[in-house]
Amino acid sequence: MIAILRLIRFQNLLIIAATQYIMRYCIIYPFLKLNNFELQLNDLHFFLLVFSTILIAAAGYVINDYFDTGTDRLNRPDKLVINRSIHRRQAMLIHFVLNFLGIAVGIYLSYYIGVIELSLVFMLATGLLWFYSTNYKRQFLVGNLVVSVMTGIVPLIVILFELPLLNKEYGLIMIRHQANFNYIFFWIAAFSFFAFLTTLLREIIKDAEDFEGDSAYGMNTLPIIIGRKNTKIVISLLILTSLGLLSLVFMRFLLFRGISLDYVTAAYFILFLIMPFVYLFYKILIARAKEDFHHASQVTKIIMLAGIMYSFLVRYFLMHQLI
Repeated sequence: MIAILRLIRFQNLLIIAATQYIMRYCIIYPFLKLNNFELQLNDLHFFLLVFSTILIAAAGYVINDYFDTGTDRLNRPDKLVINRSIHRRQAMLIHFVLNFLGIAVGIYLSYYIGVIELSLVFMLATGLLWFYSTNYKRQFLVGNLVVSVMTGIVPLIVILFELPLLNKEYGLIMIRHQANFNYIFFWIAAFSFFAFLTTLLREIIKDAEDFEGDSAYGMNTLPIIIGRKNTKIVISLLILTSLGLLSLVFMRFLLFRGISLDYVTAAYFILFLIMPFVYLFYKILIARAKEDFHHASQVTKIIMLAGIMYSFLVRYFLMHQLI
């Protein structure tokens, strides 16, 4: 059982589930309460949405390890599970079962909300994760982008399955007042884009960390194609872009929404986002060994978590009608 939990990255699955629940109850729910609206996707069906997401993510982790046993033997020998604790045939069976259940639940949910086209999200995700493991991750930047897009979809899928039911229930009211639910969508989309950008940053840092093992197995990652030195420049540019976008979001959308919001949000951004990004920028500049890039990867993970946790402040401000 422990081997299976390691294989499906149980801790990561918990983070995925927590992220989706946070988006639902810290962003969507309080925004709706401001207008005396209610969530339309009931708790059971939302649980099924989260369950479907983590099933497909777990299947992706399994198939990735299945095709990565060689490089993992060099890059992360202590984390190797397949061929050590779980046979390759067992891993493939687990992958198939997880994918089948995830897609089946996704199709049911899409039918339930009346937008059967959304079932394509689950099918495409399954296909992308398969081709990522077998092919894309060996291609220049393609694998990094696939993982980043998949991470960005995790928060976004919450609003995609809520909006059709909201429009069905409150559509006439919104038309009467010449309003819509786009503002909620844009809030969720902002968190999704942050998840995409920081994941892309972390994936490139991890490629720099795994340079030796990936090179031995003929991978075409960014560090192998352009070298570690030039990769550090790319990483630095991504960090500076992130810093610029955070500053823009604060100045354009969050400033002057209330004195408390200004001060608290500014303090949060500086302490938990800006300063960690500056520290990460410094660590990348001086990085030389595998351990340096591993540390930078862990810092990026903390920044990703801090970005998602800002939603708790948003909930507080919304519930106190400060936004």
